[in-house]
Amino acid sequence: MSIQQAPYGTWNSPITAEGITKGANSIAEIFVDRVTSEVYHLETRPSEKGRNVLVHTSSNRDIVGPGWNVRTGVHEYGGAPAIVHDGVAYFSHFVDGRVYRVEVKEGSEPEPITPNNKPYRYASLEQHPTHPELLVSILEDHTNDTPSEVVTTLVVINSATKTIEPLISGADFYALAKFSPDGDKLAWIQWFHPDMPWEGGELHVADVVFSDDKTLSIKNSKRVAGERKRISASYPAWANNDTLIFTSDETGYVNPWKFSRDTTLPLFSTSIEEDFGPPLWVLNFFPYAILGERGEIALFKASKDGRDILYLFDLEKDTQPKPIPSPFVVIENLRVVSAKRKELAFTGQKTNEKTTVIQCSISSLLKSEFLQLTKPALPEVGGSPLSPDIVSEPQPFTLKVPPNDEPLHVVYYPPWNPAYSGSNIEGEKPPCIVNVHGGPTGLTEQGLHWPTQYFTSRGWARLDVNYGGSSCFGRRYTERLNGKWGIVDVQDCTLAPQILAAAPYNLIDPKRLIIRGGSAGGFTVLAALSIAKDVTTFAAATSLYGISDMAKLVEFTHKFESRYLDHLIGGTLEEAPELFKERSPIYHAERIVVPLLILQGEIDMVVPKGQAEAIYESIRSRGGEVEYKLYPGEGHGWRQEANMRDALERELGFYERILKLKK
Repeated sequence: MSIQQAPYGTWNSPITAEGITKGANSIAEIFVDRVTSEVYHLETRPSEKGRNVLVHTSSNRDIVGPGWNVRTGVHEYGGAPAIVHDGVAYFSHFVDGRVYRVEVKEGSEPEPITPNNKPYRYASLEQHPTHPELLVSILEDHTNDTPSEVVTTLVVINSATKTIEPLISGADFYALAKFSPDGDKLAWIQWFHPDMPWEGGELHVADVVFSDDKTLSIKNSKRVAGERKRISASYPAWANNDTLIFTSDETGYVNPWKFSRDTTLPLFSTSIEEDFGPPLWVLNFFPYAILGERGEIALFKASKDGRDILYLFDLEKDTQPKPIPSPFVVIENLRVVSAKRKELAFTGQKTNEKTTVIQCSISSLLKSEFLQLTKPALPEVGGSPLSPDIVSEPQPFTLKVPPNDEPLHVVYYPPWNPAYSGSNIEGEKPPCIVNVHGGPTGLTEQGLHWPTQYFTSRGWARLDVNYGGSSCFGRRYTERLNGKWGIVDVQDCTLAPQILAAAPYNLIDPKRLIIRGGSAGGFTVLAALSIAKDVTTFAAATSLYGISDMAKLVEFTHKFESRYLDHLIGGTLEEAPELFKERSPIYHAERIVVPLLILQGEIDMVVPKGQAEAIYESIRSRGGEVEYKLYPGEGHGWRQEANMRDALERELGFYERILKLKK
């Protein structure tokens, strides 16, 4: 292959939008049958209108056929819609919200085990160890779909009688109910508005009792960790009948703790300044597995410099964890396969390989041996898979923000294509796409993301900014955004590319910066164009389902985030109406002079389409340069193949036109 040169942003790339979206199934989470130790995974299929399918991993056989969507809308972001126990799967069907039971053997048909009540949503199922017909579940009741009127409780589903009974109520939210191995105790997480779970999640424990008719209830409930507005506890799992492991950020970082015999203590002798668990945005997140016949071994994941790493810890002997080498930079869904054999499974992602299901044992971990149960397919070009040599590797930096040298975490992807050695224009620096993640308490990870490579292989640079407010860098870093959303995030996302464009880095062209982001990231995009001190830093921008009006967001968004702005803005709408107006791009749209592309889902319940349409009409009515595309049938992000492809091609075409890269 001959090596050539061409201006940055004009390189010919084998990566096409069709190639990376066609059949682009992805693994959302995994499940393990506690009785048979069989592994299953949940596969998202854009080519099938974005439905989720439960798959038996080793045989790659679908457990449910066409028409079934194994997904839940609890907390709107969902997660944990299914479990498998002794050859039977229980799952939430997204279409009607009901929980179904289906045998995993071929030819079985699902049957409902909850009433036909469409306003009900279920998630995070937990089966009782000795009464397997009983499942504890989150129930989110949308009978009155106004956010303040949606009711969240824990209930017991009886799969034999196909009935539900109330179990726990009173908190605004519940998650992660876990029975002790003998079934005599139940642990769960709960929290109250205005906290999010990572701000004030509480861990509770109670005794489980059965009445004469075998109705399950609890008594002696008590809070054992977490405190509203100050300390977050999360991710409970029983090591044995007497010891409960969980995470807490009491030290300022999310570290493992334990509750045993009425005493709560940190697991490590010295706190580690790394986060051992992500914010609970999605219910399937779980950052560790407990193994061994006595529950004596724990494998934890933690985040270091924006990458996931593994630690091994002996609960009976160790005082500090031992790091375990791993080729994966994103590790999620840690699940026990066999505690006795010390085997587990998880999803792992590399910088140059998509997510796969990994199975391993403690002995194989010590030898850095990982068994891939699924093989990630490479996108194809002309019937042949792409070479992994096309991948631009992430380069993490920790920048210093003046005047106090506050850390700012970013990930840079240089332009890369093995067919090119650079630009034929002397001294040219590449245009750069600055990506702003959502949340805003999110994190842009460093696993392979083909849409990023779609641009870098064409000679673009990309900069992912984990601005102040991002997760996995400690609670203080996340709380930098409290009261300053629209200020700190905008400053960080504006300053980061300017730093990398100047000495000593000199990596990118400061006059050809693009900013793009989705959801909360879309808000930061709009704020950078309208309420920043300098609204001309960027040459073009894309807002994907971004927020333009804070007051309207409070009015129309879903329950889970309906009070999130109390902390992010610095008060409620009633307490601080001027702040809400000051931070809303819709009231400063006359300052938007940068060409803007707006992409929006028609049925988005997190950021409804009115947010996009208001800012679009405001810019268009005064003759500004703005384009708007509404995707029918899409919610908060793209799940359908055709829309994923159109959005990618539309975004590239917009940038090329604005920067005049293509004639």
